[in-house]
Amino acid sequence: MNLPIIFLGPSLEINKAKKIINADFKPPAKKGDFINLSLLRDKRDIVLIDGVFLQEYPPTPIEVFQVVINKNFKVYGASSIGALRAVELEKFGMKGIGKIFELFKKNLINSDDEIAVTFDSEYNLLSEAMIDIRYNIFLAWKKGIIDKETKDIMVKLAKRIYFPFRSYENIIRKSLQLYPSKEKYISRFNDYIVDNKLSLKELDAIRTLEYISSITKNRE
Repeated sequence: MNLPIIFLGPSLEINKAKKIINADFKPPAKKGDFINLSLLRDKRDIVLIDGVFLQEYPPTPIEVFQVVINKNFKVYGASSIGALRAVELEKFGMKGIGKIFELFKKNLINSDDEIAVTFDSEYNLLSEAMIDIRYNIFLAWKKGIIDKETKDIMVKLAKRIYFPFRSYENIIRKSLQLYPSKEKYISRFNDYIVDNKLSLKELDAIRTLEYISSITKNRE
């Protein structure tokens, strides 16, 4: 049985991923990677999770489409650029998985910068994804850490920050500067996020790898 090919980077640590599934892990996909896949002659599951943004160009919809329509491959997308491409190519057979895919599909989010991040050579995050910022601010509101007005303020300010510079530190600093009357809630969020930060992108990546692992085992 040929191993699934999985393009993975900052959305999920490789050590965690390897505990879920035995796969041929590739770094975040860049332009040309899917063209190279089309040269393979064996049947494979292809999973697109992460891609590059600033470093190089990501795989275009046309490149991914050429693999999606190849009968040797079943292509899945989730979590990051994979979710975006899955929405674009679902009607051609690409399968999307996870909450972020559903949010894009329903047009509740609709821009690349919702999933875009910067990362170092070891795939450690240097910025935070807007979708994860939304998720954590929402959870803080649901738990009563912040009020609704502060939630809306922080999300709005985060969206205005160019994605390579999106960090909780920058969001909190900007919020305190512009809305000092909300200092109590902003400070509470600052304390909260240190130990309670979650990643919707990571949760979707885990869900996807668990799904691919299950269907792979069922074929054996």
